[in-house]
Amino acid sequence: MARRASPEVNAGSMADIAFLLLIFFLVTTTIETDKGISRKLPPWQPEDVDPPTLKMRNVFEVVVNANNDLLVEGEEMELKDLRKAAFDFLDNGGGSGSEACSFCQGSADPNLSVNPQKAVISLVNNRGTEYGTYIAVQNELVAAYNELRNREAKRLYGSTFVELETEYNDPKTGEGRKESLKEKIEAIKDMIPQKLSEAEPKG
Repeated sequence: MARRASPEVNAGSMADIAFLLLIFFLVTTTIETDKGISRKLPPWQPEDVDPPTLKMRNVFEVVVNANNDLLVEGEEMELKDLRKAAFDFLDNGGGSGSEACSFCQGSADPNLSVNPQKAVISLVNNRGTEYGTYIAVQNELVAAYNELRNREAKRLYGSTFVELETEYNDPKTGEGRKESLKEKIEAIKDMIPQKLSEAEPKG
């Protein structure tokens, strides 16, 4: 009595299914990437070029020690007060003549910056500074810049700086609108450049 042949598996169909599954997982799988703090580095300069001279009144010094204590201009300060102090420094408007600030609304304190374009915030951390403290200080300083940028963008364009950037980065925004937004964003950045200098950690 002849044996019945066992049914064969269609290997071609199995290969097709495996290939489709592979494509599916490649398309749908997202790979997590670590994100750092967004910073625009200054352009490289040859070592024989002297750095620009800064007036001390245009430098706002922020130091975080190994105990996570905050020293601003040599005096202790709470983190909650840092944003306002940095904002007042940027918006001081203490300059005159070619250094005058036409939009600043500060007190024109002779010990603070002449205008936002000249103002530099210097941040110095200690190697023992906790990462959470470092990030918190960074956030407050960047928020001071954004607060001033928001005010001027609202005055000039009717939208805050953050709103302009959000719309610019929206994939649904058309190319023509993007060009208009880019001009406005760059104009605000030129008025209030983010000059946040970080020295090598001490200790």
